[in-house]
Amino acid sequence: MNVIYFSGSGNTKRCAELFAGATGGKAVSIESCQEASQTITEANEVALAYPTHYSDVPLIVKNFIAKNGALFAGKKVFVIVTMGLFSGDGAGVGARLLKKQGAKILGGLHLRMPDSIGDVPMLKKPMAKNLAAIRQTEQKIARAVESTKNGRYPKDGLYFWNHLAGLFGQRLWFIPTARALRSKLKIDASKCAGCGVCAAGCPTKSITIQNGKAVFAPGSCTICYRCVNHCPARAITLIGKRVLEQCRYELYEKAMQN
Repeated sequence: MNVIYFSGSGNTKRCAELFAGATGGKAVSIESCQEASQTITEANEVALAYPTHYSDVPLIVKNFIAKNGALFAGKKVFVIVTMGLFSGDGAGVGARLLKKQGAKILGGLHLRMPDSIGDVPMLKKPMAKNLAAIRQTEQKIARAVESTKNGRYPKDGLYFWNHLAGLFGQRLWFIPTARALRSKLKIDASKCAGCGVCAAGCPTKSITIQNGKAVFAPGSCTICYRCVNHCPARAITLIGKRVLEQCRYELYEKAMQN
């Protein structure tokens, strides 16, 4: 099964690649707009993968679903969601958006990965726990693949009680927070070297380089933390005031290899 995905830190990309590879498909980023649209058009069944933000769908993924609504009509879609701590109905939120476009939902899969928020102390875990979470998720993906091959799709996040957990557990409280965060990115000009890594990687083009420094344009940020986790100078923060850890899947992958 082909998987269309969005990934900020690389966690969702890795999960999408594992699931797609094990089911004989390919993983395509929604940032490759033309290829992603073509992939949806050509397949009867497709998976959509994204990280959950406060038990909600990232803004960039919501926009992608709305823009490609006609392509999703009549398609069978399996929803894959990665999370750091809690998602409630992370898959359910995306499933409801897809249903409005005429898609049929095959199922949902919730996968726990290391949290991508690297500037909040209480969210940081020891490397050993992060690596254990990755291994457990790899095993869960393998089980899900075997189940789907037999026509039994997991239903993570799709039940009514999941909806209540996501709605009352996070979304009602954090929708205003998430909306505000789209304009809260902070760039420390004294640390910024103007290297352009953040601007090149920003999926919404919210960052540009002007006069040798990174400049943020508030409003369209999808709070994916990609810039925070890739800045060589650790000059960018979003929720916290200091980068404690740069959370990228590639760093955990290197740790597993050592």
